Amino acid sequence: MPARFARIRIAGFKSFADATSIEILPGLTGIVGPNGCGKSNVVDALRWAMGEASAKSMRGGEMDDVIFAGTLSRAARSVAEVAISLTETAGLAPAPFQADAELQITRKIERGSGSTYRVNGRETRARDVATLFADLASGARNSAMISQGRVSALVNARPDERRAILEEAAGITGLHSRRHEAELKLRAAEQNLTRAEDLRAQQEARLADLQKQARQANRYRNLSGAIRDAETEYLATEHHIAEFRQRGAQAALAAAQTAVVVAQRERDDATQSERGQTDVLPALRARESEARTALERARIQLEHIDSEIKRIRTTRTEAETRLAALIRDHQHAERAATDSNDAKQRLIEERSRLEVERLAAPECLEAANTAADHAAAALQEAEARVQSATEAAAHLAAAHQAITARLKLAREQATQTRNRAAQAAVDHQRAVAELIPSERTAALDAARDAAVAAYQQAEAAQREAQTAVQAAEQARGDAAVVSAALRTDSLAADAAVARIKVEVDALGAVLAQKFGREAEPLLDQISVPIGFENALGAALRDDLAASTQPTAPRHWRALRPVDVAHSLPSLSAHVEAPEALRRALDHILLLPEGADGDTLQQSLQPGETLVSIEGGVWRWDGYVTRAGAPSEAGLRLAQRNRLNQLRHDLSAATTEAARHKRERIEAEQAEHAARQAEELARTARKTADHQLDRARGETRTTTEAASRLAAEAERKTTRALAAADVVARLQADQIEAAATLATVESEFHALPDVTALRADVENTRARVIEARRAETEARHTVQRLTSEMEQRNRRLGSIDREIADWTERAADATSRITDLAARLREARAALDSLPTDGNSADARDCARSALADAKDQHLAAAAALKAGEQQYESLTATLRQAEQRLSSEREALILAESNVREANFAWGTIAERILERFGVDPTLPPLTDPTPESAERARKRFERLTRERDEMGPVNLRAEIEVAEIEDRLAAIERERDEISAAIAKLRGSIGHLNREGRERLSTVFTEIDRHFQALFTRMFGGGRAHLALTGSDDPLEAGLEIFAEPPGKKLATLSLLSGGEQALTALSLIFAVFRCNPAPISVLDEVDAPLDDANVDRFCTLLEDMARETGTRFLVVTHHHLTMARMDRLYGVTMQERGISRVLSVDLGTATALVDQSVPIAAE
Repeated sequence: MPARFARIRIAGFKSFADATSIEILPGLTGIVGPNGCGKSNVVDALRWAMGEASAKSMRGGEMDDVIFAGTLSRAARSVAEVAISLTETAGLAPAPFQADAELQITRKIERGSGSTYRVNGRETRARDVATLFADLASGARNSAMISQGRVSALVNARPDERRAILEEAAGITGLHSRRHEAELKLRAAEQNLTRAEDLRAQQEARLADLQKQARQANRYRNLSGAIRDAETEYLATEHHIAEFRQRGAQAALAAAQTAVVVAQRERDDATQSERGQTDVLPALRARESEARTALERARIQLEHIDSEIKRIRTTRTEAETRLAALIRDHQHAERAATDSNDAKQRLIEERSRLEVERLAAPECLEAANTAADHAAAALQEAEARVQSATEAAAHLAAAHQAITARLKLAREQATQTRNRAAQAAVDHQRAVAELIPSERTAALDAARDAAVAAYQQAEAAQREAQTAVQAAEQARGDAAVVSAALRTDSLAADAAVARIKVEVDALGAVLAQKFGREAEPLLDQISVPIGFENALGAALRDDLAASTQPTAPRHWRALRPVDVAHSLPSLSAHVEAPEALRRALDHILLLPEGADGDTLQQSLQPGETLVSIEGGVWRWDGYVTRAGAPSEAGLRLAQRNRLNQLRHDLSAATTEAARHKRERIEAEQAEHAARQAEELARTARKTADHQLDRARGETRTTTEAASRLAAEAERKTTRALAAADVVARLQADQIEAAATLATVESEFHALPDVTALRADVENTRARVIEARRAETEARHTVQRLTSEMEQRNRRLGSIDREIADWTERAADATSRITDLAARLREARAALDSLPTDGNSADARDCARSALADAKDQHLAAAAALKAGEQQYESLTATLRQAEQRLSSEREALILAESNVREANFAWGTIAERILERFGVDPTLPPLTDPTPESAERARKRFERLTRERDEMGPVNLRAEIEVAEIEDRLAAIERERDEISAAIAKLRGSIGHLNREGRERLSTVFTEIDRHFQALFTRMFGGGRAHLALTGSDDPLEAGLEIFAEPPGKKLATLSLLSGGEQALTALSLIFAVFRCNPAPISVLDEVDAPLDDANVDRFCTLLEDMARETGTRFLVVTHHHLTMARMDRLYGVTMQERGISRVLSVDLGTATALVDQSVPIAAE
């Protein structure tokens, strides 16, 4: 064992307030002391220094609870520290401690600040400290740290939880943590790879969107031109249709006005006719009302006579009905009297018969009771006999059943063992046959190397293609920037030319209109500098519309100038005009800037006019025009000056636009060439990408296939070895099962036959059934006789009541017969006194004749009234039709007026929209089919195109630049993905190597531990046998550890079926078997001898001494048992002389014994 635990130093940890050192020397070291003095705190300190991170395992609520909390006389500490000293550690510790022969691992905790670890004074990670102890087959939760709870946990653990003991024995606990760390890194790398794939997919989706946006920008421009053309066509068609509808609406208005006049005349004629007929109707209605009244009186008289006749007949019918009912009631009463007498006689006869039966009933009941008692006694005797026979048969059957069950179980176990052995042999042969040959693995490794080489070549080609693409993208980007700038300048220049041309055309169209009524107005012959247009127009206004021709009605004549001295400059110095205007211009003076026109107006001479640049006028006679009211002449002069300036600007803008167009075409050609070069480079890169992806896929496929094949080969090899072990174990089990079966079969044949006893039981049961039947029939007879007696008594009591009831009913029937006879005589007398209906019939005939005459008179009056009303209704309908026609015509007139207004409004709206959209009154395009259908088609086309453009949304003008940027990102992502894939392959290889190493070491150590365990078990129990088995999986790294034990005198069973002491000894045997395979430098046994008796404690201590001698393990044994104390090499006593403070005292028993031996001779002398 290369490393040794030398000592542990404790300071401020739990109850150890003062610094305490415990030397860990070879052999057995005992720690003793009363309960609660702090013995287990020593064990906790050792585990805590080895890296225990659970406060619950330290028996605390939080990790700060391990710091000394203080007592009544001692203050609490803020720091706890535990140091472990190791020797002979050269080459075992990680860098930079490989060369150190001694190591001191210190863990220090400060209240509220957490723990820190130091190795030889240098701060170290907790994970590195835990790995260091794990590599030394130690650690906070190592199987060498044994307590009663640890033994119980090992006993109660699942098989897969017990596998940790094998891992510790194999020395792969640290290997396991490193594999776990590699798996975490692998999962992180796989997550990074997934994120890279997701990011790549997102960027590719973004690239597709940007390419689509670039196409949308071109489509946006095309749609804008088509929208303008469609809108122009639509507005022109609407303008033409609006003019046509305007004229049609005015014509419809005139027709509607005429129709209203005609309809009003017809309405007046119909009103006169209706009024004449209204005067005739009241007389006709009065005559018809009188006739209807006479008719109603005659009808009422006839109805009264008919009602009287009906009443007489109804009364007679009711009297006859009552007489018939009384006759039926009299007959029913006579029948009821006869029935009552008959029923009374029957009841008297029944009472006599029941009296005779009642006197004979007691004797019959007594005989039935006697027979029932005899049957019950016979049944009880039969049941006692069958019970005794049944119990004897049951005892014998139970013995047969038990031995049969044992025989069946033994046979099943023998069959199962034989089948399992045969199946295990078949599985072993199959596992050997399924072993993968090395040639297949070598071929797959060669294919993987070839794929890796191809991948490296494809990667180099892809990098070259990527460089070419980047260069082409840079060139294309530069060309695109230049082309975009020139395109913008060209579009701006074209827009400027178009804008100026539109304004020139508009001003030309305005100035082409005639100013005034003269053929050659003076205004067109004047040249005015810019800024003086308002002044000249305000001074002369409409006078400038006059001509210079003498024949014109309004004209200017040329007169000689008037030499007058003016105090202010005149307009003649600024305006170039014909000679005829000279005198007028000389008398138009300019207002100096900042001067007040109202003040200077008072000093003007006759004929003089003062004007300002803004258009204000002050005439010599007191007339004033304020600035801000432009005249038509001034506006025309300003427009003409503006037109001249625009024509000059148009020439310059046209030249500039032509230059920009030439530069734009050259730049677009250069951009097109750069784009073609970029496309070629992208095609080459895409080809290289495809080749790289294919090579990457082949590399990944071959690498994964090689890894899977290696793992499969290792798994199948492990399975073959495990199958061989199973075959050997099952063959031994088969021999034991055959021996057990032979023993049980001999016991089965020794039992007597149970058939005769069962036949006797059946006969006895048949006699019991017959006795029970007889007893039941006797009891039924008693119950029947008793019931009949009770019913007979009840019937005798009810017969007297019924006789009295029928006697009363007969008396009632006789009384009712007498009453009904009197009522029959009264009904016959009333029927004879009723009158007949002969006189009423004559009166009814007279009334019917009067009613017929009244009907004829009423029909004649009603016919005359109906004819008058029909004529009135005809005239009223005619009037109504005339009024409706008049109303309709008025509505049509209102509608026509509304249509005129709407047509005027529509025409104005279209004209306003045209001016709003195009700035001036443009020349609309010629229309071939100016119909509403064509306008609707143009509108739909305009709306469709506008909707298509709006649905496009915002257009990204930087799409091409962003495409290049995303392609660069995709290339970078691809490189990162390749690096991550390589790292994943490396990590998988590392994990596979760790798994192979772990399986090899675990399989090797399992066989050795099983061998040691069998020997130690036999030694601890003084006989018996036991073995270990891997269950649950063929993979040793995933299988569970099951313990099978057979103590002396007992059967083979699992650990959970043993007693408490047997479980403890078995678990200790397994722990010490682990020591023999991979001895730990230190082992702590915390009161594990508590459940053992003295004999087992002696065996336990002997085993500890042998283990310490053979393996060199240093044992710390916490105990209360006096035998264990006696076998220790040294003892540490933990005392608590001061409450809450633990102290350690030590005694070396070997030295003490030597001193005692030396003192014996002296005492003898």
